[in-house]
Amino acid sequence: MQRLVLFDLDRTLIDLNDAFLRWVEEFAEQHHLDSEDVAWLVALDQGVHPHREVFFSEVREHFALPEPVEELWASYRRRVPHLVRCYPGVLAGIADLRSAGWLVGIVTNGMADNQLGKLRRTGLADAVDGYAVSGVEGIRKPESGLFEIAAQRCGASLAEGGWMVGDSLIADVEGGQAAGLRTIWIDRGTWPGHRHRADHVIADITEAFVIMRDTR
Repeated sequence: MQRLVLFDLDRTLIDLNDAFLRWVEEFAEQHHLDSEDVAWLVALDQGVHPHREVFFSEVREHFALPEPVEELWASYRRRVPHLVRCYPGVLAGIADLRSAGWLVGIVTNGMADNQLGKLRRTGLADAVDGYAVSGVEGIRKPESGLFEIAAQRCGASLAEGGWMVGDSLIADVEGGQAAGLRTIWIDRGTWPGHRHRADHVIADITEAFVIMRDTR
């Protein structure tokens, strides 16, 4: 099996939860919201994630905002790339893998402006061999085509195998397996009771780098 590993982006390489909380703080300050309003926003995010159009529809109605939903969502997409950060050890772990001969890619669902902004602002765009964003390519995980695009941009082919690492049992684990990849699931407690066939289950991205390092 070739030394190819593809990573999901949100909640795998970057801490989107922390970025969202930063955005909530700014939003609350701009709109003079109180602590109960902040708690409502956080609970809403947990309830409708990842459907941002639903989230901002609810936000607009709840706070009687004049801006259209798309304008609120677009503003969020412009701001979040400036707030998001990689999890500790991510950039160093990727660099170590590539130094050891691994081809490293990112395959992510999401709108082009938001995901490309995150990739560039965090330095991940330059840290990996290639990446594929669903909003750019017009195809989403778990469809195998997006994995194939990412692999090709890394100079590889899915036909020779590899790994997929992510936090979604459907998009990353089932999608990666359907694409012929071994999988590592980052269990963040958001899929209670779901059965899976991931090759490894981890709680932190740094564990994935150890698994890759020990793979021959």
